[in-house]
Amino acid sequence: MRGFTALLKTLLGCVINYNRFSYCMIQWCQKARRAMDCFQTVSRLKGSLCQQLILFILWLSSFQDVVTLQTLLDPSHVSSTSELANPPSTGLFEPIEISPAVIPRYPYPGESLPPMYPTFPRTYEPNLTGRCPVNFSALSNIMGKTASDCSLPLAALVGNVICCPQLGSLLHIFQGYYSINSDMLVLRNAVANDCFSDIISILASRGANSTIPTVCTVKSSNLTGGSCPVKDVNTFEKMVNTSKLLEACSTVDPLKECCRPVCQPAIMEAALKISGTQMMLNENKNVIGETTHIDAINDCKGVIYSYLSRKLPPDAANTAFRILSACKVNKVCPLEFNQPLEVIKACRNVAAPSPSCCSSLNTYIAGIQKQMLITNKQAIICATMFGSMLRKGGVMTNVYELCDVDLKDFSIQAYGQQGCLLRSLPADVVFDNSTGYSFTCDLTDNIAAPWPSSSSMSSLSLCAPEMSLPALPTSETLKNPGCHGCMLEIWVPIFSFFVFSTFLY
Repeated sequence: MRGFTALLKTLLGCVINYNRFSYCMIQWCQKARRAMDCFQTVSRLKGSLCQQLILFILWLSSFQDVVTLQTLLDPSHVSSTSELANPPSTGLFEPIEISPAVIPRYPYPGESLPPMYPTFPRTYEPNLTGRCPVNFSALSNIMGKTASDCSLPLAALVGNVICCPQLGSLLHIFQGYYSINSDMLVLRNAVANDCFSDIISILASRGANSTIPTVCTVKSSNLTGGSCPVKDVNTFEKMVNTSKLLEACSTVDPLKECCRPVCQPAIMEAALKISGTQMMLNENKNVIGETTHIDAINDCKGVIYSYLSRKLPPDAANTAFRILSACKVNKVCPLEFNQPLEVIKACRNVAAPSPSCCSSLNTYIAGIQKQMLITNKQAIICATMFGSMLRKGGVMTNVYELCDVDLKDFSIQAYGQQGCLLRSLPADVVFDNSTGYSFTCDLTDNIAAPWPSSSSMSSLSLCAPEMSLPALPTSETLKNPGCHGCMLEIWVPIFSFFVFSTFLY
């Protein structure tokens, strides 16, 4: 009995000294082996109160182990308001304001600033024409968002993904807002010129790049409806099933719209009707390839966007338009590829890592990196497109793998030579008084660029096939939404209890 008491004291000491629990248990077992092995020692205590105490201690230690691991491995947990420290009640702690002057100077004054280096806008009062009958203050929020997204240092770099989609959305919303008090969905040419000039002036006064009409290829005629034959509300509502259109586009699902579209077919159906193209198709007339009809369809889409802007709140309309733009831009690679003759020459007959091949490939990609920031989906398309060009030239070996080419290598390199891929969902440039303009990189990891299986791009699809997925838990099934892994914490100790019970009995 005296020997058992010593063993129990050693075991209790192991539980108290939890950080050395495993080592302690080894020492305890070694002591127990002086009489018999560990399991025989415990079995001799069968049915005793001490045995129940040992079970409870082991169960408690496993519970602590699970809780500790769960806490370390769950960085996504966000504390509730009640868990956060309260601010000091005295007035000794004032908000800290960081001036842009404290940001270190760029060490290379002879070169232009990298896109991620802090920059700050120069704002001023805009010089307006005075001939645009619109209260721009009602659109202040959407104008401010557009000015940030098209900021002076970043407009050309994020034009394809952020700036131009947001500018297009602003023009649609402005067109709808302008037409609220009239029966027209478009602007007259003279008014469109003045309003378009005022819009660009206001954006520039808030820090936007004044060249965004050129960057985004937009002009005042985008506000006029162009060649679309239907431009008034009454005719539009007579020809189009507006309830179906609004139902499809009032709330656009960002995860489904691009691959299983709902709003886009509704817009196309309405555009075909008001452009007169649908009537020609019904009459079996050949309109495919005729530029005039294609232009009319595109112009009529602008009229449809104007109608949606009349019916939807500005924020809802902006969200819907940005998602639709994201679906469009993520289908193509915006980068320009010159013929990679030097790369083909250096890599054509390479089967193993080659310094000359990788040097030529890296030099070519370095030129691509100076073009623009792209999304993760665009990077996949661009990598596949460039790989197809190499395969057509006779490069059959996966040189991406041989030379460690990653997806982020196809996007512009930020300050510090860190590659950045933007998210495929709509994103915005954010301005902060202390850090300047910034945006979120969706992917900076070293994910290998995909090498195409053939020289053709026809089979590339970024939409997953239809599949059945289990239903996600709802708020009704999650009684405590703030507890992640609680069932794990409970079941593991119970499981360990039964395991040790099996050894004991």
